[in-house]
Amino acid sequence: MKRTVLSIGLLALVCARVDAAGPIRYEPIPASILTPDRVETRLGPLTFFDGFPSEETVRAVYDNLDFERGVRAFLDALPIASLHAMREGLREAGAVDGTVGIFEELMDSRTLFLTANTESIYALTWLDLKDGPMVVESAPNTLGILDNFWFGHVTDLGNAGPDRGQGGKFLILPPGYDGEVPEGYHTFTSPTYGNWLIWRGVLEAGDPKPAVANLKAHTRIYPLARREQPPATKFVNLSGRSFNTVHANDITFYEEVDAVLQEEPVDSLDPEFLGLLAAIGIEKGKPFAPDARMTALLDDAAAVGNATARALVFKTRDPEFFYYPGSAWKTGFIGGSHEFLADGARLLDGRSLFFYYATGITPAM
Repeated sequence: MKRTVLSIGLLALVCARVDAAGPIRYEPIPASILTPDRVETRLGPLTFFDGFPSEETVRAVYDNLDFERGVRAFLDALPIASLHAMREGLREAGAVDGTVGIFEELMDSRTLFLTANTESIYALTWLDLKDGPMVVESAPNTLGILDNFWFGHVTDLGNAGPDRGQGGKFLILPPGYDGEVPEGYHTFTSPTYGNWLIWRGVLEAGDPKPAVANLKAHTRIYPLARREQPPATKFVNLSGRSFNTVHANDITFYEEVDAVLQEEPVDSLDPEFLGLLAAIGIEKGKPFAPDARMTALLDDAAAVGNATARALVFKTRDPEFFYYPGSAWKTGFIGGSHEFLADGARLLDGRSLFFYYATGITPAM
């Protein structure tokens, strides 16, 4: 009985204290964290019930998300698609597997090629490291570049290279190589098996013949395993030849990117970039097979990505590209970094602009 009386007394005391304090009051919820039942956006009205998105809203935002990732993938993967097109063009022209293509009578508009001119002697080939290290003997007095399949710089050759324009032997190692590395070479390792190799020779009094002769006399490409008895390097004249080295601007762009990822090790790529590609169905070891919905979205994304890249090139809004305020003249390469970095940040528009209109990247630019 005493316990019952005590319990009732304590309960009465608590109730009295609550009554004395009055009702509990809460601060208003900040408007900035609320989700209204209806929001007007560029996607149209987005609707919610107690914060839960409607089915129509879910469909709209997922379509938008996949579309946006498709556009971003187009702009960020331009370097890869560009070199895929380059390789396919060189294959068609026969300038692969140790054969060097030379524009002996210069290049003309029959060859579809970004930023090429009609005053340089171009010699180029595709270097494949799948079967092991390759030796490149480079001619003197040239400007040469070796870029990997991500369009990243591997080394310069010639006047801007370690041979200082004197010519020399370069040893290019494949990714993950742990075999013999003999002395006597300028040795570099590429993160990819596929690599683009190009030289520029200089006209002498308007005559291309001396530069062509120099390139043919000193350029050799052969496997390291055959260095004791290297096979002869073949040359093919590409002047007047019709072939394409420019990437697609429609949905097949994504197929070009996928083809490269399937044949190359991807551990040297940024996980964020790989995640972006995976989000639209491009993933190492898996088929790229978008369904009807995704195909329509990527077709649209490629069109918008292409339009965006062309706007960047022809109507850039970044004042850093212009030589001075109010100028119509601008550079296609800003920041002074071949990795397109400025204060630790990636120059996204600068990178997309450059690789949309140009080929070849080097710190010597």
